[in-house]
Amino acid sequence: MTPDIKQRIKNSKTNLFKAVFPELTNHHNTMHGGKAMELMDDIAFLTATRFVRKGFITVGSTVNYNNPLPADTIIEVTGEVAEIGETSLKVSIKVYVEEMYSESRKEAIDAMFTLVCVDDHMKPIPVLD
Repeated sequence: MTPDIKQRIKNSKTNLFKAVFPELTNHHNTMHGGKAMELMDDIAFLTATRFVRKGFITVGSTVNYNNPLPADTIIEVTGEVAEIGETSLKVSIKVYVEEMYSESRKEAIDAMFTLVCVDDHMKPIPVLD
């Protein structure tokens, strides 16, 4: 991996912090899994786009929900380019949950999203020029 690619990966790391308020939760008082998935997909897309400033679509994901995201906590969603293919790349996503009023923090979700680089006609194009 070239120094330029390493720097691009570093520069494209994406983070989002969000409070888990009751309107985001289900009957178990934890964040809806679909809402968490939406946030992860958004971060994967932003990470890929920031990496090469081209268009991407998500074509697959593997998600491991390891700990719940309870109401009245803070979550951090992080994205980092993990693998670079010819027309696709993989973005590693981590979701951390923090207690609102203490230093407690743990990883709640880990995921890998596969995105394909596309042109204006939705045809695959090379990730790197």
